[in-house]
Amino acid sequence: MSLVDTSWLENNIDKVKIIDCSWHMPQAQRNGFKEYTEEHIPNAIFFDLDKNSKLDTDLPHMLADTRSWVDTMNNMGIENNDRIVVYDNSDVISSCRCWYNLIYYGHDPKLVHVLDGGLKKWKKENKPTNNKKVIIQVSNYKCKENIKLVKNKKQIDENIDKKDFNVVDARSRERFEGKVAEPRKGLRSGSIKNSFCLPFSELINNEDHTFISKDKIKEKFASFKFEHSKNIVFSCGSGVTASVLALAYSLINAKYMPTIYDGSWSEYGKY
Repeated sequence: MSLVDTSWLENNIDKVKIIDCSWHMPQAQRNGFKEYTEEHIPNAIFFDLDKNSKLDTDLPHMLADTRSWVDTMNNMGIENNDRIVVYDNSDVISSCRCWYNLIYYGHDPKLVHVLDGGLKKWKKENKPTNNKKVIIQVSNYKCKENIKLVKNKKQIDENIDKKDFNVVDARSRERFEGKVAEPRKGLRSGSIKNSFCLPFSELINNEDHTFISKDKIKEKFASFKFEHSKNIVFSCGSGVTASVLALAYSLINAKYMPTIYDGSWSEYGKY
C-alpha cells in the first residue's frame, strides 16, 4: 500500500504522521516551505528536501549520513512505529523521494505511504487545510541504512558489462536521447549506456496528479526488452523523479524495494 487516496487520509488523519515534502525545480521559482506556511494539510510537518540531504557535496539530494537523518527525524517528532503519509504540491512528485528516503533509512515500508494526487487533489475535493504551526515533541528515532537500496557511479559503470540489474531513467526522452541541453549547468547531454527511458510524467495523470492505473503501469514496464527477473535501479536528474518510478514499480511488484542511483545524471553527466 505505497499509495493512499485522499479519502483514506481524511478518515485516518488522526492516526498518522503527515509530511509535506513539496519541492520545486529552480526554474519554477516557487518556495515549498513558504507555500507550506501559508497552507497545508492539518498537522502536516514540513520536510525540506534540500536541507535534509547531504550538504558537503555539489550533487543535489544525495542521501545524508545516518546521524543527520536521525537528527532530522527526531526534530520532526517521527517515531519508528509511526504510520506516515507523505504528500507534496510539486510537479515532480517530490513526496516519492521522501518515501524512498524513509525506507532507505529503515522505516517499515508497510508504514510509509504517499498521498495519491497530493495537495492538489486534496484541495480540489475541498478537504481541510490550515496554516497553523505544528507543535512537535522531539522523538528518539533509530535508523538502519539499507545500503542495498542505493547504487553509486562505480556500481553503475561495472553493471554496463555485468548486466546484474536494469537501469531505467525517469528524465524526458529528449534529455535521455541528448536532443536538448541539461537544465543543470556543466552536464553533458545523453544517458547511461544500456539504460532505458520511462519519463516519470507518463505515469502521472495530468488533471489531478494521481498515478495511472496499475494495468497501465504494467504495460509501460512490460514494453522494455530486458530480463524482467533482474532488479531495476532507477535514475533521473537528481534522484527525485527516479523515486516516482520506484514507487510506481512497487505498485505492480509487491516484493520490490526501491533502488536508486543516488548521483543520477547530476553525477554521471559530469564525466
